[in-house]
Amino acid sequence: MGNKIIKKTVTGTVVSNKMDKVVTVQLEIHRRHPLYKKFVTSHKKIKVRDEKNEAAEGDTVKIVETRPLSKETRWKVARIIEKAQRG
Repeated sequence: MGNKIIKKTVTGTVVSNKMDKVVTVQLEIHRRHPLYKKFVTSHKKIKVRDEKNEAAEGDTVKIVETRPLSKETRWKVARIIEKAQRG
């Protein structure tokens, strides 16, 4: 009673939209190096459900965690923050 599930939300860039209703989003992860205390940037690619096929390569999207939709898809596009410059 009163248990509210808070879903994770992250922002990333679409790097591929070749699949039907699924896009590949690249996330930038900033971590502090344990010894040198310098911030290190790494990248991670995840598959995200795009129900309306609206996202295109280069778009910045906000994604939200969801139930498993397929073998690799556990996120869905919440909204497109910024469209990529085309042409």
